[in-house]
Amino acid sequence: MLALVLTPLACSPPAGAGPPAGPAPPPSRTAARSPTRATAPLTRVEVDAVPDLRGALAGERESLLQALDRSLDWFAKPSSRDHFPLQGISHAHAEASVAVFKELLVRGMSVTELERRLLEEFDFFAVGGVDGFGNVLFTGYYSPAFEGSLRPGGEYRYPLYRAPDDLVVDERTGAVAGQWVGGEIRPYPTRAEIERSGMLAGLELVWLRDSFEAYLMHVQGSGAVRLPDGTTLYLGYAGNNGHEYVSVARELVAEGRLREDELSLDEVRAFFDAHSEETEAYLQRNPRYVFFRTEEPGRWPLGSLGVPVTPLRSLATDKQLFPRGGVVLVMTETPASGAGKRRLERFMLDQDAGGAITTAGRADIYFGYSDEAEDLAGRQYAEGRLYYLFLKPDRLGAWEGRSVRD
Repeated sequence: MLALVLTPLACSPPAGAGPPAGPAPPPSRTAARSPTRATAPLTRVEVDAVPDLRGALAGERESLLQALDRSLDWFAKPSSRDHFPLQGISHAHAEASVAVFKELLVRGMSVTELERRLLEEFDFFAVGGVDGFGNVLFTGYYSPAFEGSLRPGGEYRYPLYRAPDDLVVDERTGAVAGQWVGGEIRPYPTRAEIERSGMLAGLELVWLRDSFEAYLMHVQGSGAVRLPDGTTLYLGYAGNNGHEYVSVARELVAEGRLREDELSLDEVRAFFDAHSEETEAYLQRNPRYVFFRTEEPGRWPLGSLGVPVTPLRSLATDKQLFPRGGVVLVMTETPASGAGKRRLERFMLDQDAGGAITTAGRADIYFGYSDEAEDLAGRQYAEGRLYYLFLKPDRLGAWEGRSVRD
């Protein structure tokens, strides 16, 4: 076992590979009705149990190819090997699976033929979900854009901070150990303690006009800030204080301040607009605090793999449970523009993590950077099914050396 190496530096979201526990064998039709064991969040399914893939393969493929290339860029980094094996999947197996999926996609086959080849070349692994019956809750996130200033004053009173030097993390996984104080590590202060103490003075990156907007940047983990001179500052995730995420929206529902069936980002925003005197107290119920760094526009926004995420092609999952960078099949519902819902059947890449995404029953869909993305992400809340695709072990040799990146 490697020794845990700690450094007072924030870098990436808490995540980390666990011990390998090979995917469970294919269930019988009777066993499929029983809960999946918590120790086997991925269960291989028989071909006749794989859902129809034609809906997920129809339509544009440019964004899928972009997301595939970004995962392949990550697999090419030596550091990506630190996160395998996981769930019995090796680094080489995971990388080859993404590369072969791309090679099949670019061959120009019909949807029917491509579906046949995917079923022939790949094993499909169903996610057991939080209940063991395969139910996964899909929520959404986006990259917000707000007005801000590099200098405080006037309406710009709410800062976003860079990571402090006393934040101690595991340099391999990014898991937060705490705060370095007087030669020892202590739990890092909570959101309320940080905001009340002013302990981060001097680490400000930018000031925003609204406390709830600053909080949304923390929840989403990245965002853009439009400055008075017309330029835009792009911010990415640089770490957190190590405390568990608490949903303020769920707090409002639990106390009867908002209705469950009307819960959305717009409803939460409207509540705080109408009850501004309560905003600070509610926001500080979430002890997690996020730190930021500036990013180059062409490499923004970055997911937890350190590669840009792609709208409706990047998914955030619990990185202690699921192999990173791989191809996934998402089958759920998503909000329609205006009102209502529509069916979402889509291939995505597992490229991100999230503070609230900490079980086999949760996944977060990235919607992008626009007003529409904010609206759709704020209303995304639906159960569905999630599958991982990995090359059949006996097909690895047949594809060796034939994977494409360009």
